[in-house]
Amino acid sequence: MSESAPIGFIGLGVMGEPICANLARKCGTPVLAYDLRPEPLARLARAGVRAAGSAAAVAREAGIVMLSLPGGKELQALAEGEAGLLALCRPGQLVVDLGTSPVELTRALAAHFARKDAAYADAPVARTRAAAEAGTLSVMVGASAAVFARLAPLLACFASDITHCGEVGAGQVVKLVNNMVLFQIGAALGEGLALARRAGVEGELLFTTLAKGSADSFALRNHGMKAILPGSFPERAFSAEYALKDLSYALELAEALGLSLSGAELARRHLRAAIAQGRGAAYWPVIAELIAAGE
Repeated sequence: MSESAPIGFIGLGVMGEPICANLARKCGTPVLAYDLRPEPLARLARAGVRAAGSAAAVAREAGIVMLSLPGGKELQALAEGEAGLLALCRPGQLVVDLGTSPVELTRALAAHFARKDAAYADAPVARTRAAAEAGTLSVMVGASAAVFARLAPLLACFASDITHCGEVGAGQVVKLVNNMVLFQIGAALGEGLALARRAGVEGELLFTTLAKGSADSFALRNHGMKAILPGSFPERAFSAEYALKDLSYALELAEALGLSLSGAELARRHLRAAIAQGRGAAYWPVIAELIAAGE
């Protein structure tokens, strides 16, 4: 693969756009990007990103192709077909999934790319859009040691914490567990706030005091204090629909491995209820509102 080949980037949503911007500013290699919408491409032009006419054009030209897609369905659709990544990949090319995808699909795609002498890595990102803008994401990588060594300098353009979790698929396992635990903590914070308020204790006092004790956590200080406490659940954040998608991947993996995870099942029930009430596009801690209402 030519060293002069650009880095490709497909998917410029809430996380993909700021990740791509940091990559273009810091990596020292031209970046070629594609999205279904023209607006993020126009904004990224100011960072030096060149717009491609299609995902296939990115695949044909780039030496490394990074993907930031909504989920496994979109990933599979992009990989398959006559103009898909699998059909267009070349020996030495590296495809990197920055999104959260099913473990089984991740490992299957890696095997398909390997048969064409191309490499595949899962490198799902964690933390917030603000962290993506600041270049301080956490990335969990599933890849061979050689692929990880090739990829790590690029990940450092938009991440402050990079963990090599193991072979392909391991990054997705760790990311799914991360999100599964987070959603359960969010449900617990919603329950705690509802109980305290009904018992006559003010919410800010509750969360401030919890932060001084053994219940302190990143989730409390961010999702609890910044979203659940003020009741702020904007759209264009990590929505209840996306949260349900990730949690469902984790529970599908658990079922395949013969595990029953009751805490995760409860969190899924809360997310499904939020979506059923028309709050699917809202920031996922919106489940606290339903918990407070006794639903």
